[in-house]
Amino acid sequence: MPNSAPATIDDVARIAEVSIATVSRAIHTPDKVAKTTRQRVNQAIAITGYTTNAMARSLRMGRSNMILILAPDIGDPNFSTTLIGLENEARAHGFGVLIGHTQNDPERGLEYLKFLSSGQAAGLVLFTGHEPFGHQVIGQRLPPSVAVFEPVFGSKTSYVGVDDTAGARKAAEHLLSAGHRRIAFIGDAKTRLGHQRRRQGYDLALDAARIPPDHRLVLEGDGTIESGRLAVEQLFMRDTLPTAFMCVNDATAVGVINGLTARGYDLPRDFSIIGFDDVPQATYVNPALTTIRQPRSAIGRQAMALLLETLAERPTERREILIMPDLIVRGSVTGPARR
Repeated sequence: MPNSAPATIDDVARIAEVSIATVSRAIHTPDKVAKTTRQRVNQAIAITGYTTNAMARSLRMGRSNMILILAPDIGDPNFSTTLIGLENEARAHGFGVLIGHTQNDPERGLEYLKFLSSGQAAGLVLFTGHEPFGHQVIGQRLPPSVAVFEPVFGSKTSYVGVDDTAGARKAAEHLLSAGHRRIAFIGDAKTRLGHQRRRQGYDLALDAARIPPDHRLVLEGDGTIESGRLAVEQLFMRDTLPTAFMCVNDATAVGVINGLTARGYDLPRDFSIIGFDDVPQATYVNPALTTIRQPRSAIGRQAMALLLETLAERPTERREILIMPDLIVRGSVTGPARR
């Protein structure tokens, strides 16, 4: 009769021919273990079926070591790299993560609250820019939480993200240094605090360059490719065109590039475009996109570290940690064309 007893860490160490301490390091702090050793440990785990996840430890210890992550779109290029930082920091401290894909559906957000009400999650990471819809109605008190990428309006939820204002100002100053004075900002949104901060950076740079308000073009947008394309159509209905487009994110910039290319323009000779985020697709568009890079993995690590600190100490005051982004220069910005 086959042995049905669960595999232990001793079994993994025996098969991998390493010590128990090395197995533990390979699981919780893999960056401190040689690659060949990690491979042997991972193979031994696969062979034995050893369970290392935090959910199993939570059941044994009678308390949750899981963190719930709520995201509106797990396909967003910003999500995966940030998740790596979140999960690595969580694992280093004996925690695991659960991913709740809300798809911008309030009902889905409510469904994931069951993990909180049943005690299966000790903390919450929000990519959504808002608290789960309806948690006040059902009387569900949220656990210690932290927001990433999008601050939560009217909430005491702590926030870790890029310095949107400084990054956007850096983008606008890059366009100004190339000689542009007629710069359109695409993606203003009154309901998105991150977008508002990027608009503020745009205004600060143009104020410093003494560009009067009537020489600024600001169009609303929801941060999608389609909103960038629509902005191009709206601008061509006006008498005066910009020489450069400053976009609230890279998706909007791709839409702008698509809209201008469809009209037969030669980029960047006719128009310059700059984005924000530096998603992987930024290098594949033509021309390759000059943009502001978000340190996504660092944001994830900092956010999880802050959340775990909150779980340990339970401070009441809201904290905000902003990380300075970098300007990534590629081929989409040049001097203004003469028309």
